[in-house]
Amino acid sequence: MHLTRPVLAGFFTLSLTASPVAAEPPQILADMPVTASLIQQVLGDLGTVELLLDEGSDPHDFQLRPSQARALDDADLLIWVGPELTPWLTRAAEQRDPASSLSLLHLPGTHLRSFEDDDADDHDHDHAEDHHDHSHDGTDPHAWLDPENGAYWLNAIADRLATADPQNAETYSANAASAISALETDITAIRDTLTPARDKPIVVLHDAYGYFTESFDLPDAIAVSLGDATSPSAARLRDVQAEIAASDALCAFPEVNQPPRMIESAIEGTGLAVGAPLSPSGLGLPAGKDLYNNVLTEIGRAISACISAEN
Repeated sequence: MHLTRPVLAGFFTLSLTASPVAAEPPQILADMPVTASLIQQVLGDLGTVELLLDEGSDPHDFQLRPSQARALDDADLLIWVGPELTPWLTRAAEQRDPASSLSLLHLPGTHLRSFEDDDADDHDHDHAEDHHDHSHDGTDPHAWLDPENGAYWLNAIADRLATADPQNAETYSANAASAISALETDITAIRDTLTPARDKPIVVLHDAYGYFTESFDLPDAIAVSLGDATSPSAARLRDVQAEIAASDALCAFPEVNQPPRMIESAIEGTGLAVGAPLSPSGLGLPAGKDLYNNVLTEIGRAISACISAEN
């Protein structure tokens, strides 16, 4: 697979002559492990990104502690997906100088999809009871599951770091190029792994995998919950079972850190196999620079393993 998203060429450069040359890389704070992984690939050996989200925490539902708020104040640069994923971070981000904050979801070259792309006629779930969850209306924030977005963001991060630290601009650019090359290799392998799943829709716990299925030419997933793993209504469960009955689905997948009974009860009586738990944000995987690629790889492996076993 060849990644075709346009490469940035100074798009985010504010003014290299207006800023003093940094003696060392900026202190960078990331919202969640996937973002930190992309940043670390660009930083390389020049520095270490600090992670805001606690290990094992769900990015949708989190509250800042005072120590984390202080870390936000001290950071030179905040790089985050955006308020659509982490509304709890919105106020703190808005209080920062715009030049010291980068929302990846809002970069003009990011490929965005709407939740309505695959379930426009099915909005019976009420999110009013859970104000932390991102809205199910409008933009789907799980855009990192499109690897072309990942490649585009690597270049955006490199460009922003070069603005803050011109002395190391060439290193950031070279690191991003190397990371994109490695990503292309991994995407080719994932695409091959997913060959058995080409025409088999999967059932997932919540509606987070649209970018992944679109990018890898898979059928749309059937989501049990149209929110963030919140309990679906009885009407939604009936709709899910009707969708399963009308499909060629073979496998359903719980999620890491969520009770398997949620997916098991949704598919009761359908005969579907239960695959390994998935995590769109990498919960359960080791943090670090390899996390982003591993998230994509592990989703592909889990889907392929279950469907191959059931075919």
